Order: sequence, then C-alpha cells, then structure tokens
Amino acid sequence: MTTNNEESRPRRSFSSANNERHISPNRSQNYDSRNRNQDYDSPNRNQSYDSSNRNQGYERRPRQEGYRSPERSYNQSWGDSQQRNTYGEGEGAPRKRRPRVGERIQSPQRGPGGNYGNRSWGDQSPNRNSQSATGPKKLKKKKPFKQIKYKENADPNAPIRLNKYLANAGVCSRREADEFIQAGVVKVNGEIVTELGTKITRADSVMFHNQPVTLESKVYVLLNKPKGFVTTTDDPENRKTVMELVKSACSERIYPVGRLDRATTGVLLLTNDGDLASKLTHPKYEKRKIYQVWLDKPVAMEDMQAMADGIELEDGEIHADAISYVTEEDLTQVGIEIHSGKNRVVRRMFEKLGYRVLKLDRVYFAGLTKKKLSRGKWRYLSEQEVNMLRMGAFD
Repeated sequence: MTTNNEESRPRRSFSSANNERHISPNRSQNYDSRNRNQDYDSPNRNQSYDSSNRNQGYERRPRQEGYRSPERSYNQSWGDSQQRNTYGEGEGAPRKRRPRVGERIQSPQRGPGGNYGNRSWGDQSPNRNSQSATGPKKLKKKKPFKQIKYKENADPNAPIRLNKYLANAGVCSRREADEFIQAGVVKVNGEIVTELGTKITRADSVMFHNQPVTLESKVYVLLNKPKGFVTTTDDPENRKTVMELVKSACSERIYPVGRLDRATTGVLLLTNDGDLASKLTHPKYEKRKIYQVWLDKPVAMEDMQAMADGIELEDGEIHADAISYVTEEDLTQVGIEIHSGKNRVVRRMFEKLGYRVLKLDRVYFAGLTKKKLSRGKWRYLSEQEVNMLRMGAFD
C-alpha cells in the first residue's frame, strides 16, 4: 500500500538501454570536479573562474567542449621575479591548479626579502627528511650508576667484636646484635655464643638463625639532601626519609652519617662502614662543616663577632670557627663554619641572638661538597675520596 506522499513523489527516469542515471541536458558531460565550488544554478556555470585575477574582479572565460585547464607541476619554477610577485598577473604566467584532496603541496621558496634564503617553509630542520623516514627520534635512557667496588684494607686476622661483625654484615644494628646474641641465635664456628663482647676474626664462620653471615662490601653514597626528608633509616611517624632517595643505590644496608634537620638541605653521606662513620661524627676528630644560612633580617657585625667569640646555649658554650657574609650586597646571607655536631646547633645560635633561620644548607662536610650534584640526587664516592676519608686527610 502506498501513501499519498509516495504517489506524489517524482520518480527518477532511467535509460532503458544502459540502465544508467539520466543526466540533465543542461549539465556538461565533461564535468570537472575542480569546479565543484561554483554555483550550479548560475546560467554561466560552464565558465571557469580564474582565481589569479581575483584582485581585478571576476572574469569568466568560455569553456570549450572537452577542455581541461593546463596542469602545472609544483616542482616547476615559478618563473621570473615579475611573474612570481604578481602571482600570475604577468603575461605568460602559468595558471595555478587547485590541489586535489589529500595532495601535499610543496611550499614555494622565499626570496631574499623573506629572510629565509632558499629554504622552503616546510623544511625548517636540516634532518627533517631523515627523521620522517626513520620515525620520531628515540630518547636515550639514562644508564644507572655502576656501583663501585672499593678495596678492603682490613686485616682478615684482626679481631673484631661479634656485634660489630653482624652490623657490618647488614644483619642489624650493634644494639640489636647484642639482643640476638643474648637470645642464643648466633653461632660462631658451630657453637652458640651468648656472651657480650666476644671477639672473632673475619675468617671465622658465623651463623645467624642457622643462616651463614658474610661481611658486605663497603658502599659510600653522597646525597644532596632536599628539604622535607628526615635523616633516619626508619621514622615512626611515617614521614619521608632520605633512604627513599637512595633505595636504588645498592642492596647493602647503608645508613646516614650524622644528622640533618628535616628542613636543612645539603651534603649527606650514607655508608655501611661503621669505623669511618664513627671517625666522621665523633667530636674528638673535629671534622669541618660549612653552612650557608638565610636569615629574616640583616645580621649585625656585633652579633657575628659574638658567635665567633662564643655563645652560651642550653647544653654548653659553642662558638663559630669562622663566619662571614656571603655577599656584601645582601647581609641576610651568612656563611658559618663549625666543628660541633650538636643537634640544631646553627639554628639555635642565631635564634639565641634574635634571628630566624629561613633556609639552611650544608655545603661542605669533612672534605665532601655537593658540586655538580643536583638537589635530591646522589652519587658514589670515588676511590680517592674514600681513601682520603679513611686516612683522615680531610679535616
């Protein structure tokens, strides 16, 4: 059943001979798709529009039967400078062809006036063609640091305390080792040892929970500590620790030498060498530490002299070995050198005199600096640096 709309709808006529669509008699059989943007209802639609003369008004040219506009290669020269500057307005200038869909057009080369020389618009990179052929350039992955194996200078027959041996092996700390020894879980040469202070040699066989224990190789890591990290191996308040920054450095159990406040930045050494750590932190060795301090107001000369002479704090008198301005233009930045290892000693010295420390950075520690080491990054100490620390050559 058909509706009225279907009956009134005009039906398209088909040719009975070849079953092809009927083409309107007013439409040219040689329809060129390049003129599809013309108005098809215009009586002069068979005339082509010359876009080169758009600045002089519309110009219609009669189109002949079977006529095709001459196609010009884009690799062809643009002609002389007069024809190039007039974009086809000069006599004998070639007619521009509209690009087909999906066709890539090569941009013309600009003359000296364009300040590009003979380089085309699409060729801004000298290796553009090579990169497009091989794909995007792959970024090289940064190779991880190769762990340095340091030479051991210890005598294998020299006696060593059992708790220190366990600590140097990375099993636990010395205090925890004493508890394990008293609990009877440590064996030396097959016999259980429960007496504290027992000494052994590195050639002895040590078992911990029936597992063999061997001394770990020494590791020395220098870190440029950032702000907001606690200088400890484990924090009960679950704050970020410096161990998170060096977790990829080694598989051995290392720990920080000395302490830096959570807000203090700068040089920090981490190692599993207990003997060296003791020498660097014990007050009798007097290792130099240099800090750069940023304060809330300019520091008076009298206060700097007072810190050099000595200031009485809660835990005793403390004095700066050297103190000076970093620059003469900014009197709020001070460099101070001390040997003391007391907790928060630099901050407490300035707070005693009425200053508030805005920023504190340790730039030198026992001969080690953070030169060429970005904040939060670490590196292994060189063999020469380790030997200098062992010999005590750094003050």
